[in-house]
Amino acid sequence: MNQTSLRITLVAFAAATGIAAGYGIALWRDAQRADPHAAHIAAGAAAPAASVPGERRVLYWYDPMVPTQKFDKPGKSPYMDMPLVPVYADEEPAGATVRIDPVVSQNLGVRIGKAEMTTLESRLAAVASVAFDERLLTVVQARVEGFVARLWVKSPLERVSRGQRLADILAPQWIAAEEEYVALLDAGTERARAIRDAARQRLAVLGVPEAAIRKIERERAAEPTTTIYAPADGVITVLGAREGAAFAPGAELFRINGLATVWVNAQVPESQVSMIPRGSTVEASAAGWPGTTFAGRVAELLPEVDPVTRTIPVRIVVDNSDRRLAPGMFLTLAFAGQPVRPLLTVPSEAVIVTGERSVVIAAGEGGEFSVAEVVTGAESGDRTEILSGLTEGQPIVLSGQFLIDSEASLRSALTRLESGKPAPELRP
Repeated sequence: MNQTSLRITLVAFAAATGIAAGYGIALWRDAQRADPHAAHIAAGAAAPAASVPGERRVLYWYDPMVPTQKFDKPGKSPYMDMPLVPVYADEEPAGATVRIDPVVSQNLGVRIGKAEMTTLESRLAAVASVAFDERLLTVVQARVEGFVARLWVKSPLERVSRGQRLADILAPQWIAAEEEYVALLDAGTERARAIRDAARQRLAVLGVPEAAIRKIERERAAEPTTTIYAPADGVITVLGAREGAAFAPGAELFRINGLATVWVNAQVPESQVSMIPRGSTVEASAAGWPGTTFAGRVAELLPEVDPVTRTIPVRIVVDNSDRRLAPGMFLTLAFAGQPVRPLLTVPSEAVIVTGERSVVIAAGEGGEFSVAEVVTGAESGDRTEILSGLTEGQPIVLSGQFLIDSEASLRSALTRLESGKPAPELRP
């Protein structure tokens, strides 16, 4: 190869090397602009940038919009379309704490409160209907065949009192048993007295009222008709006897429902049944009796769930000694609920619900404010239970939270500008 050819080859090699180096530098600069941490990784760094001697040590990376979530490597935020921001060992994360001059806070209308231990009142309201207390039901039934000679109560839903006459019954089987008993009343021998006692027992088995048996013992005579009396106070809900009509054994002559207490049936959502344990007290009010409160208690949570409304029937026993409540009435119920121990609560206005989490702005000294993620529990009135995230007596912001959040977002944006990080792209 001559001198000319050698020179041409060397020049061509130098030009190719320069072009490749320039292209490599251009690629490195593009990667540095897009993500400096990725450039470090592309350069073959086996540890975070902080591991290189002379550089600041990176603790973790985070999204300024979600400062509580930490990442162990750089990249884009899974929450926002923006790069993660590094947190160095010699600084605090931007946006985690914001300082506002007390004068500015006062001008913004920021009010400060505290997380306190209080007792929430667990009360539940419901609408219910009145029904007969089935435990006060009494049935007057015929045990023999016979006829209704006279009917003293002739209309359904008529009020009756215990011992009131209901009807005069003519029953041939009763008459025969009564005459047999009369014949044995004056028995003198022990054998005859045993038969007399058996005859009296037979009258009771046949359904002859005790009052009629005692009358036979006093008058020593059987009567053709026997009067039956009301066994309890209440109203006649079923009138199966008619004057002059015959009846067969087992026929239901009268059904009497008491009104000393009534059942009040309410439908309660299944998610709230724990608030009304069995035996808890209830206050009821009726539109027909304004200003009057009726006391009751929860008798049963019936084991049946409505598949459509997802409610559980609750049976409440309400005192009705004054007979003001009638079956079919609607009542408004206020369940007292079970007593609860003191809980850590905050005013409900202090809780910000974002849809994915609940946060409270915590107030520090010197006008410092930070975001505290909390787990909320029950809510009663204007207070909300805090299960975790705050401590008793911790100062919190009651109003002006969104102004503080705007200030924190602005500080975070300024921090990104100062550090040379690109601002997040706003997307609709």
